[in-house]
Amino acid sequence: MSIDVLSPGLLTTVQDLGRFGWRHLGVGTSGALDAYAHTLANMLVGNPANAATLEITLTGPRLTFQHPCTIALCGAQIDAHCDGQIIPCARPVQLPAGSTLTLGACRTGARTYLAVAGGIDVPECMHSRSTDLRGGFGGLAGRALRAGDHIPLRPSSLLDLTAPCIAPWWIDDALDAAHSAPIHLLPSVDALASPGTLLATRWNISAQSNRQGLRLQGPALQLVNNDERISAPVAPGTVQLPPDGQPIVLLADAQTHGGYPCIGHVIRADRQRLAQLRPGDTFHFAAVTPQQARQAWQAQQHMLARLQLAIHARREAMTC
Repeated sequence: MSIDVLSPGLLTTVQDLGRFGWRHLGVGTSGALDAYAHTLANMLVGNPANAATLEITLTGPRLTFQHPCTIALCGAQIDAHCDGQIIPCARPVQLPAGSTLTLGACRTGARTYLAVAGGIDVPECMHSRSTDLRGGFGGLAGRALRAGDHIPLRPSSLLDLTAPCIAPWWIDDALDAAHSAPIHLLPSVDALASPGTLLATRWNISAQSNRQGLRLQGPALQLVNNDERISAPVAPGTVQLPPDGQPIVLLADAQTHGGYPCIGHVIRADRQRLAQLRPGDTFHFAAVTPQQARQAWQAQQHMLARLQLAIHARREAMTC
């Protein structure tokens, strides 16, 4: 079973939940930037949360499915058509063999996740199928999709269909809009000369942002102590301050060590909202305590658990 790539979209990569246990060797996490949307898409098609999906950035690919399959799209709302029929997001859709799925522009948000029942069957590298674009490994030959690629799929139950079958139900896959709700962060040991500026500013997302990090534009920040620092461990969510005073929020493809000062760390529950910010979007930070960060993560996991129960009940009753 496979998917044929007719056109690749702007940046489409194979991702799972990431590559863990290798940071001591300088290997980053990679994985889906919006792990929440990735997980929901997998739930909708009956996959485990860590099954590999396609992460689609801003503009999607055109794909042909050689065998019947069940798909789901979650994350950014994207224009999707299958052989002329509109395909909605946030619900399971069964496609017949030979279907061509055309994914256009993301109308809201920056990234959409396409899950296929059974999961994408690229080889594991360091216990993950995620693409590490900086390292050039994992996923499909360590790179974004290209026209002419064939994406292998794991076997799943075959469907006898002549037209797409769209579930009459859907889930709410949206979190709080990042432009209206603050991005929460934990304060850092590197003190700013004007700490209120970091929280009071509506930061603009630079077009130079990528999977490694979001580059922010706003008033230049300065530290109380500008002494040179030795490299220290960093992780997805770390907010670094380069010499130009414009912060960088590290994302999944970030390096494992960095020499820039650390002025905060975005909480885990808010990282998927960072993934949906587009160049030109704005947001503001709000400080939280470690206890509040844990509570936010626990609440998000409880929500996923409730959604999984509801999805399982609906999928069991789905017929075409």
